[in-house]
Amino acid sequence: MHKRLIYLAIALLAFSASITVSAAIKSDAKEVTIKGEVIDQPCYEGKNGARGEAHKACALSCAKRGNQLAIVDDKNNVYSITGDYTANKNEKLIAFVAETVEAKGVVTEKDGKKFIALSAIKKAESH
Repeated sequence: MHKRLIYLAIALLAFSASITVSAAIKSDAKEVTIKGEVIDQPCYEGKNGARGEAHKACALSCAKRGNQLAIVDDKNNVYSITGDYTANKNEKLIAFVAETVEAKGVVTEKDGKKFIALSAIKKAESH
Protein backbone atom coordinates (compact mmCIF):
# COMPACT_ATOMS: atom_id res chain seq x y z
CA MET A 1 0.00 0.00 0.00
CA HIS A 2 2.84 2.37 0.89
CA LYS A 3 4.46 1.80 -2.54
CA ARG A 4 1.19 2.59 -4.30
CA LEU A 5 0.99 5.95 -2.51
CA ILE A 6 4.55 6.76 -3.55
CA TYR A 7 3.81 5.86 -7.18
CA LEU A 8 0.61 7.90 -7.08
CA ALA A 9 2.50 10.90 -5.68
CA ILE A 10 5.13 10.62 -8.41
CA ALA A 11 2.46 10.36 -11.09
CA LEU A 12 0.65 13.41 -9.73
CA LEU A 13 3.89 15.41 -9.65
CA ALA A 14 4.66 14.47 -13.26
CA PHE A 15 1.14 15.35 -14.33
CA SER A 16 1.21 18.73 -12.59
CA ALA A 17 4.62 19.50 -14.09
CA SER A 18 3.31 18.80 -17.60
CA ILE A 19 0.32 21.06 -16.99
CA THR A 20 2.64 23.81 -15.73
CA VAL A 21 4.82 23.54 -18.83
CA SER A 22 1.76 23.55 -21.08
CA ALA A 23 0.40 26.62 -19.34
CA ALA A 24 3.74 28.38 -19.76
CA ILE A 25 3.50 27.94 -23.53
CA LYS A 26 0.82 30.31 -24.66
CA SER A 27 -1.45 29.39 -27.52
CA ASP A 28 -0.17 32.40 -29.45
CA ALA A 29 3.48 31.40 -28.92
CA LYS A 30 5.41 31.50 -32.16
CA GLU A 31 8.08 29.15 -33.33
CA VAL A 32 11.48 30.78 -33.70
CA THR A 33 14.85 29.71 -35.07
CA ILE A 34 17.99 30.19 -33.06
CA LYS A 35 21.56 29.52 -34.11
CA GLY A 36 24.19 28.41 -31.66
CA GLU A 37 26.23 25.59 -30.18
CA VAL A 38 24.71 22.60 -28.41
CA ILE A 39 26.36 22.43 -25.00
CA ASP A 40 26.34 20.37 -21.85
CA GLN A 41 24.66 22.97 -19.64
CA PRO A 42 26.05 21.90 -16.22
CA CYS A 43 29.63 22.01 -17.54
CA TYR A 44 29.06 25.30 -19.32
CA GLU A 45 27.69 26.89 -16.17
CA GLY A 46 30.11 25.23 -13.75
CA LYS A 47 33.35 25.34 -15.71
CA ASN A 48 33.55 28.93 -16.91
CA GLY A 49 31.79 28.42 -20.22
CA ALA A 50 33.24 25.03 -21.18
CA ARG A 51 32.36 24.43 -24.82
CA GLY A 52 33.72 23.86 -28.30
CA GLU A 53 35.89 21.13 -29.77
CA ALA A 54 38.16 21.06 -26.70
CA HIS A 55 35.21 20.10 -24.50
CA LYS A 56 33.41 17.84 -26.97
CA ALA A 57 34.45 14.45 -25.51
CA CYS A 58 33.37 15.48 -22.00
CA ALA A 59 30.13 17.00 -23.30
CA LEU A 60 29.30 13.83 -25.24
CA SER A 61 29.89 11.68 -22.19
CA CYS A 62 27.65 13.90 -20.06
CA ALA A 63 24.96 14.10 -22.76
CA LYS A 64 24.83 10.30 -23.03
CA ARG A 65 24.23 10.13 -19.27
CA GLY A 66 21.22 12.41 -19.71
CA ASN A 67 22.65 15.75 -18.55
CA GLN A 68 20.67 18.86 -19.46
CA LEU A 69 21.69 20.08 -22.92
CA ALA A 70 21.24 23.63 -24.10
CA ILE A 71 22.02 25.92 -27.01
CA VAL A 72 24.21 28.96 -26.46
CA ASP A 73 23.95 31.66 -29.13
CA ASP A 74 26.54 34.23 -30.23
CA LYS A 75 25.27 36.65 -27.54
CA ASN A 76 25.83 33.98 -24.85
CA ASN A 77 22.09 33.46 -24.31
CA VAL A 78 21.55 29.93 -23.00
CA TYR A 79 18.40 28.06 -24.03
CA SER A 80 17.77 24.83 -22.10
CA ILE A 81 16.45 22.20 -24.49
CA THR A 82 13.11 20.63 -23.58
CA GLY A 83 10.69 18.29 -25.29
CA ASP A 84 10.94 15.04 -27.20
CA TYR A 85 14.51 15.66 -28.32
CA THR A 86 15.72 15.08 -24.75
CA ALA A 87 14.07 11.65 -24.45
CA ASN A 88 16.16 8.52 -23.88
CA LYS A 89 19.13 10.41 -22.42
CA ASN A 90 19.32 12.94 -25.25
CA GLU A 91 19.40 10.23 -27.92
CA LYS A 92 18.24 12.57 -30.73
CA LEU A 93 20.72 15.30 -29.72
CA ILE A 94 23.97 13.30 -29.43
CA ALA A 95 24.95 14.01 -33.06
CA PHE A 96 24.67 17.75 -32.41
CA VAL A 97 26.77 18.07 -29.22
CA ALA A 98 29.48 20.75 -29.61
CA GLU A 99 28.17 21.55 -33.11
CA THR A 100 26.72 24.80 -34.39
CA VAL A 101 23.06 24.24 -35.16
CA GLU A 102 19.92 25.95 -36.35
CA ALA A 103 17.13 24.97 -33.99
CA LYS A 104 13.42 25.65 -34.34
CA GLY A 105 11.08 25.68 -31.41
CA VAL A 106 8.98 27.67 -28.99
CA VAL A 107 11.02 29.75 -26.56
CA THR A 108 9.73 30.41 -23.06
CA GLU A 109 11.28 32.11 -20.07
CA LYS A 110 10.90 31.38 -16.37
CA ASP A 111 12.81 32.90 -13.47
CA GLY A 112 15.23 34.56 -15.88
CA LYS A 113 16.09 31.30 -17.66
CA LYS A 114 15.29 30.56 -21.29
CA PHE A 115 13.91 27.26 -22.57
CA ILE A 116 13.34 26.01 -26.10
CA ALA A 117 10.89 23.20 -26.85
CA LEU A 118 12.52 21.91 -30.02
CA SER A 119 10.49 20.97 -33.05
CA ALA A 120 13.48 20.66 -35.43
CA ILE A 121 17.27 20.85 -35.35
CA LYS A 122 19.97 20.65 -37.99
CA LYS A 123 23.66 21.42 -38.26
CA ALA A 124 24.19 24.97 -39.43
CA GLU A 125 25.67 25.44 -42.86
CA SER A 126 29.17 26.91 -42.78
CA HIS A 127 29.95 29.60 -45.30
